Amino acid sequence: MHRSVSSLVRHWLFAGLLAAVSSFAIAEAPQQKTQVPGYYRLMLGSFEVTALYDGAIDLDEKLLKSIAKRDIQRLLARQFLKGPKVQTAVNAYLVNTGSKLVLVDAGAAKLFGPGLGNIIDNLKAAGYTPEQVDTVLITHLHGDHINGLVTPDGKAVFTNAEVWSAKADNEFWLSEEIAAKAPKDFQAFFKMSRDAAAPYLASGKWKTFDSDRELLAGVTSVDTHGHTPGHASYLFRSGDQSLLILGDLVHNHAVQFARPEVAFEYDNDPKQAVATRKRIFFKAAKEKLMVAGMHLPFPGIGHVRKESAGGYAWVPAEFAPLPK
Repeated sequence: MHRSVSSLVRHWLFAGLLAAVSSFAIAEAPQQKTQVPGYYRLMLGSFEVTALYDGAIDLDEKLLKSIAKRDIQRLLARQFLKGPKVQTAVNAYLVNTGSKLVLVDAGAAKLFGPGLGNIIDNLKAAGYTPEQVDTVLITHLHGDHINGLVTPDGKAVFTNAEVWSAKADNEFWLSEEIAAKAPKDFQAFFKMSRDAAAPYLASGKWKTFDSDRELLAGVTSVDTHGHTPGHASYLFRSGDQSLLILGDLVHNHAVQFARPEVAFEYDNDPKQAVATRKRIFFKAAKEKLMVAGMHLPFPGIGHVRKESAGGYAWVPAEFAPLPK
């Protein structure tokens, strides 16, 4: 009797221990609900290219012009997207040429809401600091590309950098006279441009260029006006490799590659913006040119493929390790 009670006690103890171990093994793990830092890196010849993610905003399909709603919905569905609002990334690109650290666009800061404004955090996560940036190239003077140039109190973020912008964009967006004639609800965008440029203008570090020209060794501006009067893209060349950073030639990848004739609500000159997009898509597809876009799904780097049925397709770059 004593032996069987002892066995029963041992059985209970073992069962309790097993239950405790089992309970520990299947304990619920809390969800982390965080994403990896928003940067992606590749090599372009001897240039190191780092895509930086500023965040995402939702753009309504109504902003797409010269296309029927049913066609928009069909093109979105092909990419497993659903309107009326579509997530749209805001990207910037950091290029280390070996002699210069070049940033193309600076993001939106927090002036368009909490979903944007992560360029500086992701630049630091990528191993750099704002003070190391030598040159900032601006594709155009819309707020989601330039607000990140300054702190909330109006000081320069990139204290050691020269900032380059196309002369035609400067003459439009920095003009108080043109701003005064603009609709009231549009004048805030002019003020964003002036505020972003102010500390760099004051220090003599705001530079302008006309048309296509080499700005740095291996870096050339490309006139792609239409979206804004001086919209510029930037061509980086190293060895036999090239990357064209498009800026805002595309706002909706699902629609505007297949239908490049589709304009966007905020195009300053819709007809010219469409002509520019068609010209650059043709060039990129024919030359198999790698491109990057500020509103393409992050990291926004890839190729443009001509489709046999007409239009184009976006082919994103594959994730790959860097060569040692």
